[in-house]
Amino acid sequence: MNTFELAEKKSLFVSGHRMCAGCGIPIIVRAVLSVAGKNTVVANATGCLEVASTIYPTSAWNVPWIHNTFENAAATLSGAESAYQFMKKKGKIKEKINFIAFGGDGGTYDIGLQSLSGALERKHNFLYVCYDNEAYMNTGNQRSSATPLGSATSTTPAGSVKPGKEIVRKNLTEIAAAHNLEYVAQASAFNLVDLTNKVKKALDCEGPSVITVLEPCPTNWGFPTDMTVQIAKLAAETCFWSLYEIEDGKYKVTYKPREKKPIEEYLKLQKRFAHLFKPQNKGLLEKIQKDVDKNWEILLKKEKDSQ
Repeated sequence: MNTFELAEKKSLFVSGHRMCAGCGIPIIVRAVLSVAGKNTVVANATGCLEVASTIYPTSAWNVPWIHNTFENAAATLSGAESAYQFMKKKGKIKEKINFIAFGGDGGTYDIGLQSLSGALERKHNFLYVCYDNEAYMNTGNQRSSATPLGSATSTTPAGSVKPGKEIVRKNLTEIAAAHNLEYVAQASAFNLVDLTNKVKKALDCEGPSVITVLEPCPTNWGFPTDMTVQIAKLAAETCFWSLYEIEDGKYKVTYKPREKKPIEEYLKLQKRFAHLFKPQNKGLLEKIQKDVDKNWEILLKKEKDSQ
């Protein structure tokens, strides 16, 4: 799907929701549903997306939608997909229906990981999309296991004693890939052509697929609301958040910056990282850059070895 085709698609996630100004979640949801189409059933874990899009008695969704708790989006959708397979076998349903779960990093990396892992192991035919804003934004910006090293949150505040979060973030994409899936990918809110191409591949799979999408949060990351796409792009240009896919075990990097920018270009625009630029935190800033460089080289090697 190209940019023009994407623009012409009728939105299945309509305006009037109550997401924060500049939030990247609606961008991601609209792009995903533009590929999936009307014959789609969505399960939505508790979080920013669920709370802001379905405040009673309204809904922003123009597809069948199921709300479940934080921890069981994948299990809920597994049940719906199993019922569909049964009814299809009985001849009661003939058309193809896509099953998509949406969850934030809190409901995916942490609370819902056991449910997701179980559904992936059972090989249910659905797509799980994690919109990753790197903390529990819906409940006040508490750290999650997706929160990057050095980030200040309400539970990892930066001050004279602690320099923000002191633990490196979890790699959900590689965890999903460890389930031997046909398709796993990492995408971003800034590159919708890349995202929609990955969604199409995921929905064409037989069995489960997972796409983790970086979703900048202006409210709690601390940047102007008109910079969401720019921040997401900088994450890719610094290789802090790489865009790639794993198809039948083969790695492919889908976005390679012409010039790899230093990580400071990404971090300096966000208030959550402001403390890293103080002299006493120079060592931590250097470690973050070193980790980014190392992870990028590992990814490029995996791609080379896959060829």
